[in-house]
Amino acid sequence: MLQTLKYWSIELRKRHKLLKNMDPESEGPPIVKVTPLQQMAASCTGAVLTSLMVTPLDVVKIRLQAQNNPFPEGKCFVYNNGLMDHMCVCEEAGNKAWYKKPGNFHGTLDAFLKITRNEGIKSLWSGLPPTLVMAVPATVIYFTCYDQLTAVLRSKLGENETRIPIIAGIMARFGAVTVISPLELIRTKMQSKKFSYKELHQFVSKKVSQDGWISLWKGWAPTVLRDVPFSAIYWYNYEILRKWLCEKSGIYEPTFMINFTSGALAGSFAAVVTLPFDVVKTQKQTQLWTYESHKISMPLDMSTWVIMKNIIAKNGFSGLFAGLIPRLIKIAPACAIMISTYEFGKAFFQRQNVQRQQF
Repeated sequence: MLQTLKYWSIELRKRHKLLKNMDPESEGPPIVKVTPLQQMAASCTGAVLTSLMVTPLDVVKIRLQAQNNPFPEGKCFVYNNGLMDHMCVCEEAGNKAWYKKPGNFHGTLDAFLKITRNEGIKSLWSGLPPTLVMAVPATVIYFTCYDQLTAVLRSKLGENETRIPIIAGIMARFGAVTVISPLELIRTKMQSKKFSYKELHQFVSKKVSQDGWISLWKGWAPTVLRDVPFSAIYWYNYEILRKWLCEKSGIYEPTFMINFTSGALAGSFAAVVTLPFDVVKTQKQTQLWTYESHKISMPLDMSTWVIMKNIIAKNGFSGLFAGLIPRLIKIAPACAIMISTYEFGKAFFQRQNVQRQQF
């Protein structure tokens, strides 16, 4: 008798699960997967939209910096399009580059208004096209890998395993940084001087023959030290916050605003924690290009930890958190826009897949 009841109990659970998956009107969403191609399309849309909305903030910041302290030839500065940092090397003094245009700005809002009025609204997106060439592929690889790894880990470890966002975030970011790192070196070299494709091929061949293939990943270590912890912290807090906000709102699926808020808060927290590595990475990249531009051999003591010790010795512990407010102003909206757009795109494709399955 007990065995019969147990058998029918198992059968009823199986049928209930099957009906729940097939019936879109049942409690909870239909279990219909979004394909990797659809995830790539959603992340690509999010990356472009994030760049379009965040780039003006950095353009204005760089123009204000150039006004107060003009960039000398051969020096470099960091440009951020909301998705990733890029090193830009200043060209000759007579060059009319976007970051050298004259201006008389009295603050951020004044700069926005004057640039728009005097130079046209397109000037707020100066320098964006070259960075999109790398930022979009890197973001597509990162977000798609994260979702695919999350799905695999959930099938192995269970749906409620809290370590999954951390593991998936680390692996996805590690892979994206490793794939993009050689392209970053080549892109920065192209920005420092106009190269033909033939000259670029010669540069890469010479670098590989002299220093080996590993030389194409120069600058990889400080990037990993910043981006991998950021990714682990970000995804863990994002998933926790999103689940908590859904419970507080009494809803099953997160809304656009819940994703937006969770992304902004998680990104802000991760940005604060990993800021010391961001400061070190920026300084290391700047020093690398200073030595290369002046044909000086790079010192052997330029490791991440040595640079960190030097910063503390010179500016104190607070020196590791220099630029906190500007970083938060960029990171919080960038994370919020990217993740909410990405989740919205996935939800859209999921609805399309459900409709196709029904017909």
